[in-house]
Amino acid sequence: MSATNVTFPAGLDEIKRVLPHREPFIWVSRIISCEYGKSCVAELDVDPELDIFRGHFPGHPVLPGVILMEALAQTSCYCLMGGEDMAGKLGFFATIDGAKFRHQVAPGDTVRLESTIVKATKRLCKAEVKAYVGEDLAAEASQSYVLGDR
Repeated sequence: MSATNVTFPAGLDEIKRVLPHREPFIWVSRIISCEYGKSCVAELDVDPELDIFRGHFPGHPVLPGVILMEALAQTSCYCLMGGEDMAGKLGFFATIDGAKFRHQVAPGDTVRLESTIVKATKRLCKAEVKAYVGEDLAAEASQSYVLGDR
Protein backbone atom coordinates (compact mmCIF):
# COMPACT_ATOMS: atom_id res chain seq x y z
CA MET A 1 0.00 0.00 0.00
CA SER A 2 1.44 3.36 -0.95
CA ALA A 3 1.00 6.54 1.03
CA THR A 4 -1.58 7.77 -1.48
CA ASN A 5 -3.85 4.80 -0.73
CA VAL A 6 -3.94 5.24 3.06
CA THR A 7 -7.32 5.95 4.65
CA PHE A 8 -7.33 7.72 8.00
CA PRO A 9 -7.71 6.93 10.78
CA ALA A 10 -5.10 4.22 10.19
CA GLY A 11 -4.23 1.52 12.69
CA LEU A 12 -1.23 -0.45 13.80
CA ASP A 13 -0.76 -2.36 10.52
CA GLU A 14 -0.24 0.92 8.66
CA ILE A 15 2.05 2.27 11.39
CA LYS A 16 4.18 -0.90 11.23
CA ARG A 17 4.31 -0.63 7.43
CA VAL A 18 6.14 2.70 7.82
CA LEU A 19 7.95 2.56 11.18
CA PRO A 20 10.47 -0.12 12.18
CA HIS A 21 9.34 -0.04 15.84
CA ARG A 22 7.68 -3.12 17.30
CA GLU A 23 6.26 -4.14 20.67
CA PRO A 24 7.10 -3.33 23.34
CA PHE A 25 8.47 -0.07 21.92
CA ILE A 26 5.83 1.15 19.51
CA TRP A 27 4.18 4.19 21.11
CA VAL A 28 1.56 5.15 18.53
CA SER A 29 -1.83 3.39 18.48
CA ARG A 30 -3.34 5.07 15.40
CA ILE A 31 -2.78 7.84 12.90
CA ILE A 32 -5.76 10.21 12.85
CA SER A 33 -4.61 12.39 9.95
CA CYS A 34 -1.42 13.03 8.05
CA GLU A 35 -0.19 15.35 5.35
CA TYR A 36 3.08 13.55 4.59
CA GLY A 37 6.13 15.69 5.12
CA LYS A 38 4.11 18.48 6.75
CA SER A 39 1.98 17.49 9.76
CA CYS A 40 0.49 14.51 11.53
CA VAL A 41 -1.98 13.80 14.33
CA ALA A 42 -1.84 10.43 16.05
CA GLU A 43 -3.08 8.86 19.27
CA LEU A 44 -1.59 6.65 21.94
CA ASP A 45 -3.89 4.53 24.09
CA VAL A 46 -2.02 4.20 27.39
CA ASP A 47 -2.50 0.58 28.44
CA PRO A 48 -3.06 0.39 32.22
CA GLU A 49 -1.31 -3.01 32.19
CA LEU A 50 2.04 -1.64 31.01
CA ASP A 51 4.80 -3.07 33.18
CA ILE A 52 6.37 0.39 33.41
CA PHE A 53 3.63 1.47 35.84
CA ARG A 54 4.82 -1.01 38.48
CA GLY A 55 7.84 1.22 39.10
CA HIS A 56 6.80 4.70 37.87
CA PHE A 57 5.42 5.34 40.45
CA PRO A 58 3.96 2.67 42.75
CA GLY A 59 0.67 3.98 44.09
CA HIS A 60 0.68 6.93 41.63
CA PRO A 61 1.38 5.57 38.13
CA VAL A 62 2.46 8.15 35.53
CA LEU A 63 3.68 7.63 31.97
CA PRO A 64 7.32 8.82 31.88
CA GLY A 65 8.01 12.01 29.96
CA VAL A 66 10.70 10.28 27.92
CA ILE A 67 8.04 7.92 26.58
CA LEU A 68 5.91 10.92 25.57
CA MET A 69 8.92 12.35 23.73
CA GLU A 70 9.42 9.01 21.96
CA ALA A 71 5.73 8.80 21.00
CA LEU A 72 5.97 12.30 19.52
CA ALA A 73 9.13 11.34 17.62
CA GLN A 74 7.41 8.25 16.21
CA THR A 75 4.53 10.46 15.07
CA SER A 76 6.98 12.80 13.34
CA CYS A 77 8.83 9.91 11.72
CA TYR A 78 5.58 8.44 10.42
CA CYS A 79 4.81 11.85 8.91
CA LEU A 80 8.19 11.91 7.16
CA MET A 81 8.63 8.27 6.18
CA GLY A 82 5.07 7.56 5.15
CA GLY A 83 5.60 9.68 2.05
CA GLU A 84 7.21 8.26 -1.07
CA ASP A 85 10.42 10.34 -1.01
CA MET A 86 11.49 9.33 2.54
CA ALA A 87 10.29 5.70 2.56
CA GLY A 88 12.80 3.29 4.09
CA LYS A 89 14.60 5.87 6.21
CA LEU A 90 15.20 5.71 9.96
CA GLY A 91 14.99 8.69 12.29
CA PHE A 92 17.40 9.00 15.22
CA PHE A 93 17.11 11.70 17.89
CA ALA A 94 19.55 14.53 17.41
CA THR A 95 18.06 17.07 19.84
CA ILE A 96 15.10 17.69 22.10
CA ASP A 97 14.92 21.41 22.82
CA GLY A 98 12.62 23.30 25.16
CA ALA A 99 10.82 20.21 26.42
CA LYS A 100 8.10 21.10 28.89
CA PHE A 101 5.87 18.69 30.76
CA ARG A 102 2.63 20.30 31.90
CA HIS A 103 0.11 17.54 32.58
CA GLN A 104 0.59 14.00 33.83
CA VAL A 105 -0.44 11.07 31.63
CA ALA A 106 -2.12 8.27 33.57
CA PRO A 107 -2.94 4.65 32.80
CA GLY A 108 -6.03 4.47 30.59
CA ASP A 109 -5.55 7.95 29.06
CA THR A 110 -5.61 8.53 25.33
CA VAL A 111 -2.88 10.95 24.29
CA ARG A 112 -3.26 13.05 21.12
CA LEU A 113 0.15 13.44 19.49
CA GLU A 114 0.68 16.37 17.12
CA SER A 115 3.72 16.97 14.94
CA THR A 116 4.45 19.82 12.55
CA ILE A 117 7.51 19.41 10.37
CA VAL A 118 9.41 22.70 10.36
CA LYS A 119 12.35 21.66 8.18
CA ALA A 120 13.23 18.44 6.38
CA THR A 121 16.10 17.37 4.17
CA LYS A 122 17.30 13.89 3.22
CA ARG A 123 19.60 13.93 6.28
CA LEU A 124 17.89 16.03 8.97
CA CYS A 125 14.42 16.92 10.17
CA LYS A 126 13.13 19.39 12.72
CA ALA A 127 9.60 19.19 14.17
CA GLU A 128 7.47 21.08 16.66
CA VAL A 129 5.56 18.53 18.74
CA LYS A 130 2.75 18.61 21.31
CA ALA A 131 0.95 15.94 23.32
CA TYR A 132 -2.53 16.44 24.81
CA VAL A 133 -4.76 14.55 27.20
CA GLY A 134 -8.20 15.84 26.32
CA GLU A 135 -7.73 19.60 25.99
CA ASP A 136 -4.83 19.66 28.47
CA LEU A 137 -1.35 20.18 27.03
CA ALA A 138 0.75 17.37 28.51
CA ALA A 139 4.09 18.00 26.79
CA GLU A 140 5.72 20.06 24.07
CA ALA A 141 9.17 20.38 22.50
CA SER A 142 11.21 21.07 19.41
CA GLN A 143 12.77 17.82 18.24
CA SER A 144 15.29 17.11 15.53
CA TYR A 145 16.23 13.79 13.97
CA VAL A 146 19.13 12.60 11.88
CA LEU A 147 17.84 10.44 9.04
CA GLY A 148 19.62 7.31 7.92
CA ASP A 149 18.94 4.31 5.73
CA ARG A 150 17.41 1.12 7.12
